[in-house]
Amino acid sequence: MARQTQRTLRKKTPRKRRVRILLTCIGRRVELLRAFRLAGKALGIRLEIHGADATPLSPAIQLVDYPHIVPAINSGKYIDALADIVQREKIDLLIPLIDSELPAISSAVERFSALGCRTLVSSESVVNVCRDKLMTYRKLTEAGIDTPATSLWIVVVEQKRHRFPYFLKPRSGSAARGNYVVRTLNELQTFGAQVKDAIIQEFVEGAEYTLDVYVDFEGLVRCVVPRKRLEVRTGEVSKGLIVKDPAIMAVGRRVTETLGECRGVITVQCIVTAQGRIRVIEINPRFGGGAPLSIHAGADFPKWILQELLGQRPRINPTGFRDDVAMLRYDESVFVQKAS
Repeated sequence: MARQTQRTLRKKTPRKRRVRILLTCIGRRVELLRAFRLAGKALGIRLEIHGADATPLSPAIQLVDYPHIVPAINSGKYIDALADIVQREKIDLLIPLIDSELPAISSAVERFSALGCRTLVSSESVVNVCRDKLMTYRKLTEAGIDTPATSLWIVVVEQKRHRFPYFLKPRSGSAARGNYVVRTLNELQTFGAQVKDAIIQEFVEGAEYTLDVYVDFEGLVRCVVPRKRLEVRTGEVSKGLIVKDPAIMAVGRRVTETLGECRGVITVQCIVTAQGRIRVIEINPRFGGGAPLSIHAGADFPKWILQELLGQRPRINPTGFRDDVAMLRYDESVFVQKAS
């Protein structure tokens, strides 16, 4: 009788729902991967994490449930490879993680949708505006949002009068590659000639902040978390601090709502001057490298994303995250036996 009761109980025990997500260009995003695992566990779902990268030596791809090696983004075969993974593995949600893949993925949303997969990416128009720093400047200026004056390098270098220093960067760059503070005409000429499609921005001094803005699947801004950048290494924050500043949070909301058609986590960078001006310098419509700090502070983006994927509406307190939480990063190794 006892054996029969146990058998009956086993039959009635509901199986956990399986959810499959694909993180593309997963690279070094180990902390984000772990945050999704914790979110899946908290929600009681069977979360399968698939990771895609162009190299098997990506640290994070060693830690996913199912690794996938794909062609380079600019190979012309990237989207086909992702679509094949989505179809074969029955992926429920695709989440792109670096800037250079966003144009291709945002243009392939309908293709993934036809395969039963949602894509956590902003619209093509938003991606294009954010990728092009000159377009970003024009969009923000038209909306009356404070942003440094921006011009093409080819225009500025021909001017007879200059107000050094300038900030020089690629028109469509990322990760601080090709960024220079320019203090002389010789530097302006030299660095500008080295950087493809260089632009020149007004140089702004002050404290730099990165804002993690969560936009739900319906396009509504639900939470803005400011992170003060205390130390940066190779373009990514290595030490950061949560600063619950209402004025900075309001700017993040306004920027994101001005863009429209955003989805997921949008990264807005700004500088707060000594006079208190909040000047927006860049927007990246994807998870920032320092997002784990905001997640740890209570803005549980992975949990909210999974809840929405399951058809739930997460209850989000826009100011519910903890203030004054610091992140101090260090290097950690993943060891693998590389085949000869």
